[in-house]
Amino acid sequence: MKKLLVLTTGGTIASTKTAQGLAPGMTANELMTYVVPRDNVTISVENIMGKDSTNMQPEDWLIIAGRILEQQDEFDGFVVTHGTDTMGYTAAALSYLLYGIKRPVVLTGSQIPISETKSDAIRNLDDAVTFASQTHLTGVYLVFNGLVMMGTRAVKTKTKSYDAFESINYPYLASVNAGEMVSLYEPEPEEHLLKAHTSLDPNIFVVKAFPGLSVDIFDYLVENTHGVIIESFGNGGLPFQRRNLIPGIEKLIAANIPVIITTQILEEGQDINLYEVGKRVADAGGVTVGDMNTEAVVAKLMWVLDQTHDPQTITKMIQTQTAHDIGFV
Repeated sequence: MKKLLVLTTGGTIASTKTAQGLAPGMTANELMTYVVPRDNVTISVENIMGKDSTNMQPEDWLIIAGRILEQQDEFDGFVVTHGTDTMGYTAAALSYLLYGIKRPVVLTGSQIPISETKSDAIRNLDDAVTFASQTHLTGVYLVFNGLVMMGTRAVKTKTKSYDAFESINYPYLASVNAGEMVSLYEPEPEEHLLKAHTSLDPNIFVVKAFPGLSVDIFDYLVENTHGVIIESFGNGGLPFQRRNLIPGIEKLIAANIPVIITTQILEEGQDINLYEVGKRVADAGGVTVGDMNTEAVVAKLMWVLDQTHDPQTITKMIQTQTAHDIGFV
């Protein structure tokens, strides 16, 4: 008999219609009336918050992680119901905050509230329970539309369709349907080179590069952030003609503020030294993150900065594979 704990946090899956539009309003117990009982699984449920995931903050990630850690010895697995808009960020954050946990932690949600016709919520919740109760894997995962994704690789790519999430730069781990799970990919065993750590420094800033981005933004960043993530073009390039962004990166590095370079392109990662526009960024001190997605980079940088502000250590930790977040492609 497997014992699971379902933690509810709000989101579309638990939303009801209000005068201001859909908003979380269903209780945890009401949500669970839609789950089909199983002979070999005992399910407990607990509501820990009721938020539209747009309002989810790093402090909320800590609450979720803390509740799981408090009860990890009492249950065989955990399911977290969550709104879809920031579920990729939460899945990544929990992957770091719960790093090394010996239980499966499965996030799921829906595009349509569970009480409405044609909702995908019942299937997603049932699939999450199936995976959490049948898998031998531990760590954090996201289950959506019958597919299981690594928590650090799940990205929302659609606003309406049932297949809203994709596993970016990493294989899907399993498919789930009607209480049955089929493994699709077995993750390679991962060396735990970094230690577990359960707090965050949220004082970071994400800059999306675009043609015309003012160099003046870097003056603000130097004075107001502990770390910067830049979503570059293509393989890691940023402009160095007209509005030259390279001195801005150098200014941040001189102030011991790490500059993490990801890419706006979802698939296939980056090769920052392939073009001059990328090599200049790397030479200025920008830290490449290969095939990581922005959601994972945001959560990991918060996690790393809470542990150290040493530039070399930050680079090493960011580029160290943690919960299979980097280095697949």
